[in-house]
Amino acid sequence: MTPRNDEREVVRDGELTVLGRIRSASNATFLCESTLGDNTVHCVYKPVSGEQPLWDFPDGTLAGRELSAYHVSAQLGWNIVPYTVIRDGPAGPGMLQLWVQQPGDAVGTDPRPGPDLVDLFPCGKPQPGYLPVLRAYDYSGDEVILMHADDVRLRRMAVFDVLINNADRKGGHILYGVDDRVYGVDHGVSMHVQDKLRTVLWGWAGKPIDDQTLQTVAGLIDDLRGKLGETLAGLITRAEVVALGRRAEMLLDNPVMPGPDRHRPIPWPAF
Repeated sequence: MTPRNDEREVVRDGELTVLGRIRSASNATFLCESTLGDNTVHCVYKPVSGEQPLWDFPDGTLAGRELSAYHVSAQLGWNIVPYTVIRDGPAGPGMLQLWVQQPGDAVGTDPRPGPDLVDLFPCGKPQPGYLPVLRAYDYSGDEVILMHADDVRLRRMAVFDVLINNADRKGGHILYGVDDRVYGVDHGVSMHVQDKLRTVLWGWAGKPIDDQTLQTVAGLIDDLRGKLGETLAGLITRAEVVALGRRAEMLLDNPVMPGPDRHRPIPWPAF
């Protein structure tokens, strides 16, 4: 059994201990330890009972949307979403997700040098390897530009967000792990039948989608007709599963990244 499989078993079956609440989250969100035998991992626990009501998403459905996003990510083979389950916890059933360790998280370690994958830069100063998203003013009144890295891992994430109709891709929901992988988290407001896409990853708007990505998306459509579709139907509505397939088909029919042509295309705050 690989270390990653060991971690998954601990997340699924371990004894949960709450270490503290993550106050920056809009819903009740806790940092936990899960312990099974001699193995302990950190994870994020979001109980269904702590979900805040939303006007456009039915109550008590966010955990199922988080798990649906994980299943889609895993089926695509992109593994954007950390390992996720729904299980019982100290505050009742909820979503449990493997914690992504980032440089600087552990005591005595330093953050990754250089700008973040999504960051603010002074206007008029070229940033090689970064794509512009929007101009704004910071709290000091200085003009800045929001940019993200021109990175294939982020580009896959942008396609993933189109597929799952992610309404909340903030910069802070993009994590660069110590394993050099890029992860996306917080997918509770996804999978809606109506267009809800809000993201900071607009740098590829209007650009063609590469053939390899399109081939993967085509495979997802086939998977939705089988076991994946049945799995998702136990977590979200059938109409939402159908809408997911339609978004995939739309990308194949018009293989370019969509642009921000709707009201409020950027989540707020952006980080």
